[in-house]
This record gives sequence, C-alpha cells and structure tokens, in this order.
Amino acid sequence: MSSTNSATHLPDDPPTDPTAATDDGRSLRRMQFGWYINDWANAAFSATVLTVFLGPYLTSVAKDAADAAGDVHPLGLSIRAGSFFPYTVSFSVLLSVAVMLLTGTVADRTGRHKELMCGFAYVGSLATMGMFFLDGDRYLLGGALLVVANISYAVSVALSYAYLPGLASPDERDKVSSKGWAYGYAGGGLLLIANLALFQGHDAFGLDSGTAVRICLASAGLWWALFTIVPMLRLPSRAGIAPSRAADRTRDGEPAAGSLRELARTLRGMREHPLTLLYLAAFLCYNDGIQTVVSQASLYGSEELGMDQTSLVTAVLLVQVVAIGGALLLGRIAHRYGAKRTILGSLVGWVVTLALGYFMPAHQPAWFYVLACMIGLVLGGSQALSRSLFSHLIPPGKEAEYFSFYKVSDRGTSWMGPLVFGLAYQITGSYRSAIISLLVFFVIGFAVLLKVPVRRAIEAVGNPVPERL
Repeated sequence: MSSTNSATHLPDDPPTDPTAATDDGRSLRRMQFGWYINDWANAAFSATVLTVFLGPYLTSVAKDAADAAGDVHPLGLSIRAGSFFPYTVSFSVLLSVAVMLLTGTVADRTGRHKELMCGFAYVGSLATMGMFFLDGDRYLLGGALLVVANISYAVSVALSYAYLPGLASPDERDKVSSKGWAYGYAGGGLLLIANLALFQGHDAFGLDSGTAVRICLASAGLWWALFTIVPMLRLPSRAGIAPSRAADRTRDGEPAAGSLRELARTLRGMREHPLTLLYLAAFLCYNDGIQTVVSQASLYGSEELGMDQTSLVTAVLLVQVVAIGGALLLGRIAHRYGAKRTILGSLVGWVVTLALGYFMPAHQPAWFYVLACMIGLVLGGSQALSRSLFSHLIPPGKEAEYFSFYKVSDRGTSWMGPLVFGLAYQITGSYRSAIISLLVFFVIGFAVLLKVPVRRAIEAVGNPVPERL
C-alpha cells in the first residue's frame, strides 16, 4: 500500500489484515512526523524574522534613510519611517492573496501539493538568507525581501495545512494539529536560544550589533531550508484525498488556464457553503488581531516600552516556550469541552492581554515578560484549534484551495491588522493607541464565531462529525 493510501484510508477504513494495519500505522506516524517537522522548519521565519528581529531592525534602517521630517519615500509615497514595516507586511499579504488562491487550485488540480509546498519554502528561505545583506540605508531591499519571503511562507504553510484531513481522523485532528503547533514553537524557540546567545555575545565574536542581527535573520532562512528536507522525504505528493479521486482531478495540458477556471468554479461554489464562509469570516477577523500582535509586538516593545534587543528576544523566547504547553493544554481542553468553546475562551484571554499591554509601564522588563507569557498561553492553542476546526468544514478534495483562503490571515500574513496598526500610529504618533486599536478584531471575531452552528456546517459539506465540537 502506498503512503498516500495510508494517509487517506487509515482513519476511516482500517485494513482487516493485522500486518497491513501495523504497516499502515507506521506509515501514518512517519507522515505525521514529517508534517510536524514542516512546522518546526518554517516557525524559524515566523519567530526570528517576523516577530523579533526584522521589525525593529528594518525600522532602524528606514529611519537612517528618512528625510528631515522622518519620512521615507518608497515608490514615490511619503510615509513615516516607523510605519514602513507594518505597511510592507500588509502589502505582502495583498500580493499573496492571488498567489495563494491560484497555487492552491493548481495543487488540488494536479496533486503536486508537496512539490509546490517545498518549492515555495525554498524560495522563501533564500529570500530570508538574503537579509544578511540588509545594512546601511537599504530599506527598499529589506522591504522587497520581506515581500518575497512572506508570500512564499504563506503559500507553503497553506499547502501544508491541506495535509491535516488525511493525517488524522475527525476526533484526532485537534490533537494532531496542536502537536504540530507545539513542534513549531519548539523549533522556533530552539533557534531563538541560539540567536539570543549570538546577539548577547556579539562583542566576543568580534561583531557589531547590526551584523549580529543580520546573521540571526539569515540563520532563519538556513534553518527553514535544512529542515524542509524532512517533509520532502516523508509526505506524499498529494494531500487530503484518496488517490482514486486524485486521478479524477488531475488534468493534462494547459494547467494554468485550467486552474484559473477551477479557481473561478471554487469561488462560485463557496457560496453553496455559507456556514463555512461564516466561520472563515470569524477566523479572518480575530486572527488578523492575533497576527498583528505577534508581528508588531517587538516594534511596540522597542519603540513604546523602551525594551532593548535582548529583552525583546527573551520575551519572544518566553512566548515560544509557553506556547508549547499552551497548545497542548488547549488541545486537551478542547477534547473535553469542544474546539469552538475553547477558541471562544482564548479570545477572551486575548482581550485581557491587550488591555494589559496598553497600560503596561515603560522600561519594566519584568512586566513585559508577564505579557509574553500571557500571549504564549493563548497563542498556540487558539491557532491550532482554529486550523483543526476549519479542516472539518472543507468539502473533500478542496483542501488546498480552502486552506489558501484560510491562510490569508494566518501566522504573520494578516493585512487589515497591520494596516489599522500603522494608520493608528500615523494619526496619533502613539504605539499605545495602535495596540489598543486591535481590540475591535477580537470583539467582532468572537461575536461572529459565536453564531456559527459548527455541527450543521460540518454536515453541510458532507464530512463526518466528531464527537465533541
């Protein structure tokens, strides 16, 4: 039996031959491990680049290039140097929307999920390694590399999400998804430990602080590239559906034009599943808030709270470590009380966390570390459970396409949140006003999710309903 068969048939149709069952179980665990390591690999970009080093560093580079009024002029536009990073994140996501949707359609149509996933991973890792050359006043180079890397990251992760329905039965998806997030935070945290040691000891290595930061940025790309080898070897080419159905969905000749037509059909077909769209709207809203907090926290800490680079890296390392336990803990809570109620509880936790961040005194690292622990506690679980819950709401055979829509606002690729954050700072000149402006995303997301009848939504797309929701 092929590895693809074992991924798609094992949870629902266990073979009667004990030897075959053992082989299929071993094959499934092998693929699950490859999928976990994919999170381990790409989490380095999210943690080291987006969350810690690039925001403050690219902002300092933009300030070096700014005019007397403190503005830079990319593409002839005048913007504050302090808003360049969040605006660039927003711009990268606007471009990634079209790339993700088209790539997801191509993947589902051709069955080359793994090839596309790993291909984009290596483009992103090369762009990240190129950040080593970001020095002086080269803020435009930094912006361009960020756009390429963030688009590649978004597409690669969206395609990896499409594997989840084939790697776990409905009742096991919360557990498998949470474990994947735990691996991601462990991998990202391990690299952060090494980068923190490098940054703190840069004088001993004969490096200035800027060079140390650029080495840390490049290390994330190297980490991403090296560990992507594992999912390349262990995952099947096609994600999510059985090979017999995969053959029906693969077409020869003019794949790009055919995929565009398929994408148009998917967009029209999504209207037939309004409850899935309602859940997606809730997720896009509250996760925009989550990802903006993650991507802008180091900027807020450095510019508003006066934290130095060592304090910022230490805080994010705390987030990574606490998020491992948070993801596993919320996964266990969801097993008892259901994913939807657990997610709603985590959103209340996010509101409390933002309020603490707004009132937090400057130049007090201990309080900043408390904030980091609160973020870590709710971060991994809210995202892992959102991913597994959405996997139940996808029509079979449309995994990559639907997860491409989902990924628009996932893990550092939000656009509304950074835009609101940047505009709030542009208008008020205060990062406190910018951070509190994000409350609206959590409040609206909570209200919309509360109205989603999850059981009816799963039945509507023809998927088996797990025991607890």
